[in-house]
Amino acid sequence: MKYFIIILFISIVISISIGFYIKPEDEATGKLIIGLSLMAGFFVLMPAFIYHRWKDRSVKDYMLNKENILKMQEYQKGKEKNKRKS
Repeated sequence: MKYFIIILFISIVISISIGFYIKPEDEATGKLIIGLSLMAGFFVLMPAFIYHRWKDRSVKDYMLNKENILKMQEYQKGKEKNKRKS
């Protein structure tokens, strides 16, 4: 998955560059290549990247419930104690 995302990103950057290179000579084709590249980036690359980054994580760890709020408050109290000692 990692290599798929890297190869897709590089190919999208190259195709956008080609589109800007072609655009002064043939404006319609250049705009078409740029547009298709951007669509591939938004509709293929971004969902694949988001899935790859979040596939092994638990959403409950990032939700604000009472237990996590208490953990954050205890963490902040610990940081304040360490600052006072220094």
